Amino acid sequence: MNWTQAISDFTYFLKIERGLADNSIANYKMDVEKLKNFLENHEIKITPENISETTVQEFIYSISQFVNARSQARIISGLKSFFNYLIFEDYRKDNPLELIDSPKIGRKLPDTLSTADIDKLIETIDLSHPQGERNRAIVETLYGCGLRVSELIELRISDLFFEEGFIRVIGKGNKERVVPVNDYTQKFINIYKNEVRIHRDIKPEAVDVLFLNRYGRQLTRAMIFTMIKSLAKEANLTKKISPHTFRHSFATHLLENGANLRAIQQMLGHESITTTEIYMHLDRTHLRSVMEKFHPRA
Repeated sequence: MNWTQAISDFTYFLKIERGLADNSIANYKMDVEKLKNFLENHEIKITPENISETTVQEFIYSISQFVNARSQARIISGLKSFFNYLIFEDYRKDNPLELIDSPKIGRKLPDTLSTADIDKLIETIDLSHPQGERNRAIVETLYGCGLRVSELIELRISDLFFEEGFIRVIGKGNKERVVPVNDYTQKFINIYKNEVRIHRDIKPEAVDVLFLNRYGRQLTRAMIFTMIKSLAKEANLTKKISPHTFRHSFATHLLENGANLRAIQQMLGHESITTTEIYMHLDRTHLRSVMEKFHPRA
């Protein structure tokens, strides 16, 4: 088995057997291709079945000179998954990364915005611009529902259940969940949908897609990132902001106002509560108020 065939089979396995999202599959594929390119650049002729722990260690050392600890840890994790797949398919008996530890990276606290920051950013949107109402609805949806950017661009009109107060979201691995949507967010989605979107020349493949570009096609992730970056610059916000910042802010503000961590987990679509617990970076004043309210000795 050569590397090209192994990578192709691995990505097929991730899609069909594990049901991973396209973005996750692309990341796994990129991790293995980095190893493949390393071997080619150093003229090391060895197959996926026969590559040794020593050779893999040489590759890990080479990338450690150029990538940060977090990226290095992700590559190691991706390669471990690849070789575990080869073991599963009986191509190998062992995983050459079994004894290779990922670098200690700690848990990165997500950047968040205050409600004042979010209001300021929304106020910079030029509603007279052809895309103004759409952009406001996008920001309100990112913050009001805590969506990932990939979930936002895939949102369909048929996913809106406003009478019931929910939207249907297709998350990572095509897993479906329902997320509450408040009246405030509904208002801006409806303004865009009913007063702006209907005047677009919509392409057949995007008839049910909620948020469209000026050509009547589905938006891309890059378009959302560019729009958010531009708004942050106009609002003179010095924080590093991305679409994901609104998701972090959504979870943090819910938690600070007393929401149950399990409920936040369900709304965010996290498989593990451990992932949601990263939002427990609350100030001491809030923690003290929780203690005073709930502890019997308070």
